[in-house]
Amino acid sequence: MPLAILQARMSSSRLPGKVLLPLAGAPMIVRQIERVRRARRIGQLVVATSTDASDDPLADVAADAGVEVYRGPLDDVLARFAGALAAHPADHLVRLTGDCPLGDPEAIDATVALHLESGADYTSNTPSTFAYPKGLDVEVITADALRRAADAAATPEEREHVTWGVWNHPDRYRIAWLRSAEADDGDIRWTVDRPDDYAFVAQVYEALHSGNSAFTSADIRAFVASRPDLAKFGGDRRL
Repeated sequence: MPLAILQARMSSSRLPGKVLLPLAGAPMIVRQIERVRRARRIGQLVVATSTDASDDPLADVAADAGVEVYRGPLDDVLARFAGALAAHPADHLVRLTGDCPLGDPEAIDATVALHLESGADYTSNTPSTFAYPKGLDVEVITADALRRAADAAATPEEREHVTWGVWNHPDRYRIAWLRSAEADDGDIRWTVDRPDDYAFVAQVYEALHSGNSAFTSADIRAFVASRPDLAKFGGDRRL
């Protein structure tokens, strides 16, 4: 089973400390962990954060949630992933980011399934067309491809964005894209990067979590459809 690595830090520039903001009575990172754990095609889950003191509270919260924590360089996320992989060996890994508290376990499973069936080095559900909503992003990469990317990385983009050197080089890596069967939803915004994103997601959790903690993407769509004021919340498409 692939190793799932969830990258997170407290020093987000637009919304500092967002990963510990409350959603339905628990830190945002805990709510995302709960959703990721519902995926059936991943093995161990590791939170990869930094050794910076600002990330001490995050590491404590993740450990209290029963998740393994790997700590590495703050500004070299690729090195953090390579270190987490070395500490928890696997043939494939799933990259997730800590700004996705509406993450969809079915999207994770579907991306992993395509990756394993296609024999690709790298697979993602973020193609240029018919992508999943932002905030449901999933990347799957072979351990060999990640190591090759880490060895070859020479730019800040490659070190910060982990898979940048892979999907920008289809001549070097076999790449597969999982396209949405529903619609082209790549401009729907369910990620949390700004205060208005958090306000939107908080309303989703307030409305849905108490009745069904395992609410689905379809449940989110139905809720937003019932609230016209949320459809373009913050000026972005939410439905």
